[in-house]
Amino acid sequence: MPTLFRKPREIRNYLKSVRCESKQSIGFVPTMGYLHEGHRRLIRESKIQNDITVVSIYVNPLQFGQGEDYERYPRDLERDISICAEEGVDVVFAPSDEDMYPEKPLINIEIKGLTDILEGKFRPGHFNGVCTVVLKLFNIIQPDRAYFGEKDYQQLKVIQRLVKDLSLPVEIVPVPTVRDPDGLALSSRNTYLSPEERESALSLYRSFLLAEKLFKSGNTDANLLKEAIREFILKHPRVKGIDYVEIIDQDLKPVSEVKIGDRILLAVWVGNTRLIDNWRLGDAKV
Repeated sequence: MPTLFRKPREIRNYLKSVRCESKQSIGFVPTMGYLHEGHRRLIRESKIQNDITVVSIYVNPLQFGQGEDYERYPRDLERDISICAEEGVDVVFAPSDEDMYPEKPLINIEIKGLTDILEGKFRPGHFNGVCTVVLKLFNIIQPDRAYFGEKDYQQLKVIQRLVKDLSLPVEIVPVPTVRDPDGLALSSRNTYLSPEERESALSLYRSFLLAEKLFKSGNTDANLLKEAIREFILKHPRVKGIDYVEIIDQDLKPVSEVKIGDRILLAVWVGNTRLIDNWRLGDAKV
């Protein structure tokens, strides 16, 4: 079983002694719990590249806006620790809100051009909360490497820029999105979906395949691809709306002419569940 820590000071002191005594490298997988195969993939990558793997399990209230799903976000610490044990995780950090935020943070972390678009536009303050908790966790754990899934692509780019701008001594390792066999990207929020909603949720992945087919047929007009995606997704009965469909380059800048390596990013409401996903154009054989 992994060693469980609740207090930031205790895990910091433990890992400090590990680094000093044995010079072992530390890999870190930050999560909000309710672990799934996507998290397992992150853990396995860390296990390959590091001597010690640390997983944090913490539902961060700062990244949830008013009326969002903070209270009902799935939580099962015992189950998560069991999964960590199966994957050979060495240390689990599961702090309380009181330990993470003894006082309400006064700091505001804004990365202009990255945190105010897409998710940031529809969820004001979200990335401030993400950056605050990630920076705190990096200071507590002090990892050599940290692992983030490409499913939350904008978050990945934000964290990479945070590390670069603040010269943080940690390598950010991206890990490709993990999908169910039918294409649905794994997410803890998938548990909210009814069977009928889950069927409609497959429209996200299938819209990527449609866009890929159009792109490989010579259609490089971003507006044409985005409109085709919108029309396809909105045909599905449980889809309530689309917050955004955008095609961006590696710097999150919108493109007008699409090329290999650009990404489709979207956020879609299926029933009462908001799902995000993304796709790198040029990756599929269609």
